[in-house]
Parts: sequence; C-alpha cells; structure tokens
Amino acid sequence: METLEVAGADLQPTTTRAAARAQLVVRFSALGADDPQREATLLLTRVGAIRMAELVAAPDAPLGEGAARLAAAAARRFAGEPLSRILGRREFWGLEFAISPDVLDPRPETETIVEAALAVFAGRRAEPLRLLDLGVGSGALLCALLSELPAARGLGVDFSQSAAAVARANVEALGFSDRAEIGVGDWAAGLNGPFDLVVANPPYVRSGDIALLEREARVHDPRLALDGGADGLGAYRALAPQIARLLAPAGKFFVEVGFDQAADVISIARAAGLVDLATHCDLSGIERVVSGGRPQ
Repeated sequence: METLEVAGADLQPTTTRAAARAQLVVRFSALGADDPQREATLLLTRVGAIRMAELVAAPDAPLGEGAARLAAAAARRFAGEPLSRILGRREFWGLEFAISPDVLDPRPETETIVEAALAVFAGRRAEPLRLLDLGVGSGALLCALLSELPAARGLGVDFSQSAAAVARANVEALGFSDRAEIGVGDWAAGLNGPFDLVVANPPYVRSGDIALLEREARVHDPRLALDGGADGLGAYRALAPQIARLLAPAGKFFVEVGFDQAADVISIARAAGLVDLATHCDLSGIERVVSGGRPQ
C-alpha cells in the first residue's frame, strides 16, 4: 500500500491508531500546540472517524480508509492552520460552536467577558434580562450568557450577513432559538433599548499591526473582525454613544479590548457619558475587558 508522507508524518492504512496518535503528538508538540495530545485525539476521532471508546479499547487496530483523510487534515495543521478551522468547530464556555471563514475564531480570553458579566449580575440571574451582543460573530458570547441566564432573552447583531447566518445556526443548534434573535446591521444603528446587558468583542487591532499577528489570526480570521482602524479604537468610538443610549438605568456593558487599550477605551466611554468604569483581567493578568454603566 502507498505510504502517505505528510510534513514528517507517516500515515498509511496499516498504521495503528496508537502509532498515528504518537506521531501526531510529536508533530503538534514541535508545532508549539498548547495541548498536543488533545489535538491528536480530536483529529483521530473527528477526522479519522474513530470513536473515543474504540481508540481506548483497540489502540492496535489499523487506521484503514480514514488514513487519507487524517493525513490531509494533519498536513493543514502542520502548515499552521488552527485545529478549530480544520474541524469547523470551537469550544467556548463549555459549548461547541460551528465556525466558518466568515467569523472570528472564539478565543479563551474572550470568556473574560462572560465571567465578568456573570459576577456583576450574580444576584439577577433569575430576572428576565434583555441582552445585546454587538458584532455577534459565531454567537459565542450571546449563547454563553443565555446558558447561564435562564430567563434572559438576547439579540445579536453583525455587519456581515454571512456571520449572522453562522450565529443563527449556532443559536438553533444549542437550543436558544426561542430566546434569541440574530440581525444584520451597523452596530446598534436603528435599535431601541433598553438593554440590561450589552457585550461586544469588536475589532481592535491597529491596521498597521495586522501583518504582525500570529499566522493563525492573520491568515484565518476575517479582517473585518480584526481591523480596528489606524489606532485600533475606531469601533469603540462608534460603540460608546450607542451603548450609552441603549443601556437600561441599572444596565451594564462589557467590551473586550487589546492588551494596551484599556485606558484609552475608558476615556472614550467616559466622554460618551458612561460611568462606573472598570477593567477585568484575563488569566494572563492582562486588562482584557472594560465595563461600565450609564448615569442613574
């Protein structure tokens, strides 16, 4: 049988599952993957169509006809494509989301928005809150919040019709279609409040810095979701007055910011009349989220 040589991997139909997993772990480790064993297992189960129980119970079984698919997927990963893009899936806040080239690949640091919002709304979780996710993308933030706020209803808006279609599909697949709507628009233009909770992960990379991003983001994330203009703050200038207009009297907003942008975003929010401004750090200690409310 023909051997499939793929960027250092030697996968063929007679290669055992255990041997394939070992090869992939070595290659993913060299690639700098955060969790090479997890990535190898996901490729084998999702692409190689091997159930986890089979992988554990019969590690010496051959790959068989799944070898070609596995080799092709491994080649893409070895070339630097994120595993989530290869699988078309990403886990966020314990939920699994379909993603496409039209939406940002949700990052773990964005969960800081969910954590911060839930901490502030801890005493209001049973209330029929009204949520707004501006730049909804895959729907990750909106669905994560709805999963924790059982009486809440939400609206997600995206400028991209293709992104909105992905969000709608995820809302339906995760069982939130009775509590969430997805629309297409230019941020909050034309929307009427009030909203109790407004979240956003807007584009905040300086235009000139996009070429300096890691390949996973630079090549595979949509530029529309990355490019924040010359200083990276364009979206916040557009969002701040709209958030101030839409927030309920006791409402709060939470927006993700770049690693050096918290102070500037706070200044923009303050100029729009927003108050009680604060920052929230991600697991790396970076000020990742700015929050606040409207004057009482």
